[in-house]
This record gives sequence, structure tokens and C-alpha cells, in this order.
Amino acid sequence: MTVDSGTGNMNGAVKASVRGQEGHGGLWESVKKAAFIIGSGLLLLAAFGNSLTWHLQRFWGASGDFWQNLWTKLYLKFEGHDAALFFLGTMLLPTLAFWVSNGLLLLVDMTGKPSFITRYRIQVDKNNPVDPAKLRHALQTVLFNQVFISGPMVVGIYYLMTWRGNPCGPELPTFHWGLMELAMCGIVEEIMFYYSHRLFHHPALYKHFHKQHHEWTAPIGVVSIYAHPLEHVLSNMLPAVMGPVLLGSHLATTSLWYCLALVSTTVSHCGYHLPLLPSPEFHDYHHLKFNQCYGVLGVLDRLHGTDAKFRQTKQYQRHIMLTSLTPLNESIPETPKKVQ
Repeated sequence: MTVDSGTGNMNGAVKASVRGQEGHGGLWESVKKAAFIIGSGLLLLAAFGNSLTWHLQRFWGASGDFWQNLWTKLYLKFEGHDAALFFLGTMLLPTLAFWVSNGLLLLVDMTGKPSFITRYRIQVDKNNPVDPAKLRHALQTVLFNQVFISGPMVVGIYYLMTWRGNPCGPELPTFHWGLMELAMCGIVEEIMFYYSHRLFHHPALYKHFHKQHHEWTAPIGVVSIYAHPLEHVLSNMLPAVMGPVLLGSHLATTSLWYCLALVSTTVSHCGYHLPLLPSPEFHDYHHLKFNQCYGVLGVLDRLHGTDAKFRQTKQYQRHIMLTSLTPLNESIPETPKKVQ
């Protein structure tokens, strides 16, 4: 009995050790994946930005730095009206980015055309087409959040950022420093969004606030900011705005970050796994199952084990960038159910 007990304890210890190694390995893999995504994005942005600047300079025959000259002209036009410049830069451009991307998606959601895009729908039996009454209600809430929540918050953020310096200064940040700030903003958003989002899933808060967002178990792009006003402030806005506030970012970087954040959350909610775009499988699964995949990059989910069920699914296998024209629900189909 003693030998059997010792063997059992030893086997248990070995299994626990293996599980621990798998957990650490899984976390490390998640960290490496996030670093790869961020690093690749920064490299692409750097290459694209430098190339675009060079071509624009040649096209217009501009001398010196094209973007700096463009900013200087804008800065002089708004001289003495920095608050107005900041408001337009952080509301007008991001709002345009949001509605242009969502306008294209809404055409597909409402009409089912072009039909080849519907082949990439993640939850193939949902929103085909989207419920018009449900959509109208969502649009009303989104517009309310943008006008009456985001707008006033941006005004307050301007005065908060002026304590750190002038966010509308005459000189733009260097291109590479801007990229570094974008990466830091992404990290801040991941931390703040994960914990605030998970907090709103607490039963005491969920039924009063976050349940509204989860009315869409199969999300579409525009519902990315379909939320209760309190949730919109604490879980949508704060994680996005705190990076530029902490870093004392220039308006140019702040505006670009807001645009990226809004387009990113649109893609995460769009319901289509389209070629060459970031995979929305992670957050789509969250809407489907509620208690998995709370973050953006997935690092904190791996750390806290809140993606364990997700990693056992076909959705996890499809959670990659699609580089072909074949939809992933065709190349990685669901396992056929066994006939009883």
C-alpha cells in the first residue's frame, strides 16, 4: 500500500508538473504571438509610411518633410484654437474611419450582397439578413454613445492632456516614436479592456449593464460600441484613451490610434473572417459563449485561463489570418456530429 501510494503521489506530481509546463509554454506562445503581431504591424506601418511619404513628396514635388509641412499648414490655420483642432482630430477622423468601414459592412449585412463576402460569415446561420428593427435600435444607441458620451469625454481629455504639455504642438513626433507610442497604447488597452470587460461580466454588473452588448450573440461591426453608457465610458473609451493620456501623445498619434482602435474593434465584431484582415474568431467566440476570450490580444486570457475552452474548438484552429480565398469554415469544417 505504501509503494502504491507513493507511486500515485509521484504520478500526480509528474502530471501537475507537466500541466504547469504546458501552462507556462502556452502563455509564452501567446506572448510570442502577440509580440509577432505587434512587431509585424509596426514593420508594415513603417514600410508603408516611409514609402507613402516618399511617393507623395515626389508626386507633389514637396520639399522637406511632407507630413510636417502638411501639419504646419493645418496648425497655422487653427492657431490659437487648439481645443477645436484637438476635438476635430480626435472625433472627426476616427468617426469617419468607423462609419466608412461599418457602412461597407452594413451593406452586406442588410442586403447579403456581394454574395461572395457572405461566404466568410463566421456564424453562417445568423444575420442572414440582419434583423432591421434590432439594427435600428443598435444604430440609435451607437449614435447616442458617440455624440453624448464620446464627444464630451474627448473635450475633457484635451484639458487633461494639456497638463502634460501641448498635444497640438507645432512639431510632429518622429515616425518611429509614433510607432512606439501606438504599440504602448495597444498594451495599455489590452490590460484595461481585459479587466474592465471581465468586471462587467460579474453577475452583479452583467444583468444591469453588459447584457445589452451581448444581445448580439452573433455580432456585426457597428455593435462594437453598442453598449450601456457606463460600459461605454469604462470599458470602451477609457482603455483606448488612457494610452495617449499617459504618454502625453501628440494629436497626430492620438488621432491615428483612435482610428486604428475603432477599425480594430469593428473587425473583431464584424462577423466575417475576411482574407488578409486580423482574425475576428476570438471575440466572435466571446459573443457566442459569454465566458471566454475577454481580451484583445489574448495574452491575459492565456495567463488567467479564460481561453481554455476556446483553444479546444474549431474556432481556435481558424483563429489565423486568412491568406487564401477559401473560407476557413470550408477548409477547417466542423466535426460531423455522431449519429445516435
